[in-house]
Amino acid sequence: MATPSHNPTASADALPTEAPDNTAPAFSPLYQQIKTLILRSLQAGEWKPGDMIPSEFDLAARFRVSQGTVRKAIDELATDNLLVRRQGKGTFVATHAEQHTQYRFLRLLPDTGTLQDQGPAERRIIECKRLRAPAEVARQLSLRTGDAVLQVKRVLAFDGVPAILEELWLPGAPFKGLTVETLSEDKGPMYALFEAQFGVRMVRAVEKIKAVGADADAAPLLGVPMGSPLLSVERLAFTYNDEPMELRRGLYRTDARHYRNELS
Repeated sequence: MATPSHNPTASADALPTEAPDNTAPAFSPLYQQIKTLILRSLQAGEWKPGDMIPSEFDLAARFRVSQGTVRKAIDELATDNLLVRRQGKGTFVATHAEQHTQYRFLRLLPDTGTLQDQGPAERRIIECKRLRAPAEVARQLSLRTGDAVLQVKRVLAFDGVPAILEELWLPGAPFKGLTVETLSEDKGPMYALFEAQFGVRMVRAVEKIKAVGADADAAPLLGVPMGSPLLSVERLAFTYNDEPMELRRGLYRTDARHYRNELS
């Protein structure tokens, strides 16, 4: 993924006075402008996942604003799961490798116990191949029809029982070098792999959910009879600056699990 050029000195000297594309307008509250500047630095890779960012005092001096303004901007970024505050240590760039964030995008929980109780999912990679983007995939990933994409298919199981069949579509350029071997050898969360090896961090996602019946392809892979009820979950995940970076289509068994979300 191409990252925009970054000039720390320029961003330290002044707040934005004119609104470039995809940034906060000049008339937005001051803390929102600081939030935008911090996001620019995150997107440009000045601070990588797991890195500690400068202190509120240092950021206030850099942006020539009060510490209170910086604190409010950081509070919002922490609420958005982009930064993590650690008492007595500082503020760090959030990473999918951290235990408490590993299940942020996985909402399928066992009917008894918790996802952590049953341990990590067992993963079987069915295929990982480079294709030309079909029109619908290209549209959702903001690509041109025919652009290079990667298609990944895998099955997730818990205690040896298949639970999720997933098909992932990824833009080809940012994930150059991703192979079946890479996916099979890595034992951590997939988003942590994307973060560590490809510099791509998923920061938010939108999902569409509906009930479907298991078809001839899904039934044997999930170990259920044809027509069995499944939960279809389509997710579009975004990196910084609302750039779509993954289209994921999953079929979930819910005979022993349920999809749980918290609304606020």
